[in-house]
Amino acid sequence: MLNNVAYKFPENDESLAKTFDYKSQEIENKIRYENTWIKGNFRVNFSLNTEYVKYNNNTFQQIYANNDLQDVIYQTDMDLVRYGGSVQLSKLFFSDKLSLSFGMRTDANSFSKSMQNLADQLSPRFSASYAISPKLSINASVGRYFKLPPYPALGFKNLNGELVNKNNKIKYIGSDHLIGGVEYSPNENTIFTVEVFNKQYFNYPVSVADSISLATKGNDFGVVGNEEIVSSGEGHAYGFEILNRTRVGKMLNLIVAYTYVRSEFKDKNGQYIPTSWDNQHILTLTSTMNFKNNWSGGLKWRFAGGLPYTPYNFELSSLKEAWDTKGQAFLDMNRINSERLGNFHQLDVRVDKKFFFNKWSLMLYLDIQNLYNFKSKQPDYVVREKDANGDYLLTDGGTRYVLKAIPSESGTVLPTIGVMIEF
Repeated sequence: MLNNVAYKFPENDESLAKTFDYKSQEIENKIRYENTWIKGNFRVNFSLNTEYVKYNNNTFQQIYANNDLQDVIYQTDMDLVRYGGSVQLSKLFFSDKLSLSFGMRTDANSFSKSMQNLADQLSPRFSASYAISPKLSINASVGRYFKLPPYPALGFKNLNGELVNKNNKIKYIGSDHLIGGVEYSPNENTIFTVEVFNKQYFNYPVSVADSISLATKGNDFGVVGNEEIVSSGEGHAYGFEILNRTRVGKMLNLIVAYTYVRSEFKDKNGQYIPTSWDNQHILTLTSTMNFKNNWSGGLKWRFAGGLPYTPYNFELSSLKEAWDTKGQAFLDMNRINSERLGNFHQLDVRVDKKFFFNKWSLMLYLDIQNLYNFKSKQPDYVVREKDANGDYLLTDGGTRYVLKAIPSESGTVLPTIGVMIEF
């Protein structure tokens, strides 16, 4: 059971009426049966599952859309049954050099006719691994996967009290994965892996209000999916990863991993634009070291390319009626994710000390995140200008606020002292 509460007061003044008040409950009761049968080098895994889900939602929200102030008010009390199953067959060949695995999964639910049929969500998967030599192996997998849209999307009602997304015949979110890689281990202390991947997404939720895929929307104040959507979104993610894991003696372990990834979805014009998690470059360096007398230490350095973000629409945001519904600036949905933040990097370190006694042990540690206090640039804050008396400045006959942008950054040194006792 998940309780979710979100609300917003104008000017954060609790004496005023809320402009946003959201309460929901997601309750799931699950049962699963699984059985594995093994004979020699042949393995069969079989499972069945069902869930009884209850979803409650009580929403009041003021929005500014189509040059008009609107109230969104609805209450949802619904339940549904989710059901599915899977089977997987695995077998070794050629003196265990070749491993093949084939599986099939399917899921459905009773929410609507567009998601009731198990055949519509059939998800075949196949993987293979072949050891060319004791030091070199190749791996590949292909599969289809489905995911239920978020419950707020299922339970959203329009002004007529209808489950509008049920009427829109929304579907399971689908994705096709293709992955291939090579693993090389010249000795027992060193492993190199290279992996390429391609993922194609379909039936992704798209907002009816602005024709924007939910994958490209930022972390705006509100609840993701709590709106009218259609299952028409398409996107892809592709790239590669290179990883090296090395152990030096019995004391030092090193891991270096680099990932290049592009994550893009189609916009309302059919053009691919980056999603909100399109870092492009991710590099991680990790090292752990064991010392004498039960001392150990470690460090992790991370680098990530700047994330995309959507600039503000100052023309819309300055409207007093519009600003007052959210208490913050509106994004320019015609330039979604057209800007990109600067690169991010951070160093974390940790030192551990263990003490062993007859019937218990004590571990002390010091963990410091962002050791050199890197400050990452964030989208500007947009605030309203005030006069000398502290009143907000207005223009255009009192219909518009005077706005200004304030540079923003995040990042701080975060030390943690820990104590662990084991009996």
